[in-house]
Amino acid sequence: MSPTNVENFAAFAQGNVATPPPAEVVSETKRILLDALGCGLAATSSEYGRVGIDYGRILGASGNEATIIGQRERTSVHGAAFANSELITALDLAPINLPAHVAPYALPLTLALGESRRLSGARLLSAVAVCLEMSFRLSKSMDDLRDVTKDGVPNTPRVFGYSSMVFGLTAAASMMKDMSETATREALGIAGGTSPVNSLRPWQMHVPITTVKYGLGGGLVMTALTAAYMAELGHRGNTLMLDDEEFGYPGLVGSKRWDPSGLSERLGTEWRFPAATSFKPYTQTRTSHATLDTVIQVIHENDIKVEEIDSIVAYGEAWSAEVPVYVNRVIDKPYDAQFSFAHGISVAAHRIRPGKDWQDPAVVFDPSVLALMSRVEWRAHPDWGSAVNGDPLARPARVELSARGKTFVGERSYPKGSSSPDPATYTTTEELLEKFRHNADGVLSPQAAEAAIEAVMGLEHIEDLSTFAALLRPEGGAR
Repeated sequence: MSPTNVENFAAFAQGNVATPPPAEVVSETKRILLDALGCGLAATSSEYGRVGIDYGRILGASGNEATIIGQRERTSVHGAAFANSELITALDLAPINLPAHVAPYALPLTLALGESRRLSGARLLSAVAVCLEMSFRLSKSMDDLRDVTKDGVPNTPRVFGYSSMVFGLTAAASMMKDMSETATREALGIAGGTSPVNSLRPWQMHVPITTVKYGLGGGLVMTALTAAYMAELGHRGNTLMLDDEEFGYPGLVGSKRWDPSGLSERLGTEWRFPAATSFKPYTQTRTSHATLDTVIQVIHENDIKVEEIDSIVAYGEAWSAEVPVYVNRVIDKPYDAQFSFAHGISVAAHRIRPGKDWQDPAVVFDPSVLALMSRVEWRAHPDWGSAVNGDPLARPARVELSARGKTFVGERSYPKGSSSPDPATYTTTEELLEKFRHNADGVLSPQAAEAAIEAVMGLEHIEDLSTFAALLRPEGGAR
């Protein structure tokens, strides 16, 4: 009898405990982790980052096992994992790996377990890479938010979300806990049966938008940790969860499409997640990034001042053109600005440095930024469907900016931050280092930030993750 997909994933995870992934996979994993850590540092003063920290402390009580990023004291494994996942997601600035943001959950879980168990950096890198690869393959087997018909018409799923990451997260936890392959199988089966619901569509369609986005990140991490602990303690899981379309995971999360052929195909010999990694310059939904790039290009090339702008007509992803969360113009909290197309375009036109500064309340509520929003119109790009049918990574954008009695036009096919036929869209390691330094500013000293960078880029050589985690605490933190 052929092994189940859960069994194949368990074997894949355990195989990477014994033998690390290829060097190029490790290298991309380090870039992803560096970016995620910086996003966590940047969010320590944000409203919802603080909520995550506070609840992590409640979970941790008086624990002294693991670090909360940017905080002096330590807490429990569960408390740190929860808090750090909420921190890294708080500004919507973290790297993207299919199905969506994965590192904001994988890093907190593995770092907390690794620090508490004094494991090596190499083990953490292997566990995160396994999580990223499993998550990528599962996302490709089910519905996609950007699905289109053969005619190029958006075919957005009615039920959608990113809960399938729970399998990769659970595998990563099992690796960090030195669990056997048999126990890992059970953990994956438990994870499938206790998975959160796919709640992205309600989040998109209802305003004011929920501040837990399409699911509480810390909650997803807790589910994965619980699955691993329960299997270790003797619970049995459903190892057919990824083989039964009707009564298994696809039916559980409401996916209309189920193609499991890619789950195990060349698993362990072909790593697919690195090529699809995207890094975010802006604290805005990735959906808008190509359009934001185009606005900035038009503004700079023509030296246009905000007061000169009569109107901006922006064209972007067709599936999102009428989604309430994106067309919302009521900005009550900085969080609302992360998903408002009109607000993002207005900030871009004001030449604010891309990155965490876009979430500064002084920027979010700047009267000039809010005023320009009324002169912004968002439309579906007429060629979006055909472009995506030709290349799923395509995100065609067009901007028509009226000023000085003229209409200035800009166009592009791919956003900055992703690999594409245009080499300029690739985010270099030097660009990631500068982003990290900016994100760490105000939390770590310049010297501490450089020490953290050096440690991440040489993470495979670190023998004890507790020494690495100490670098993420401001001077004077707990030891």
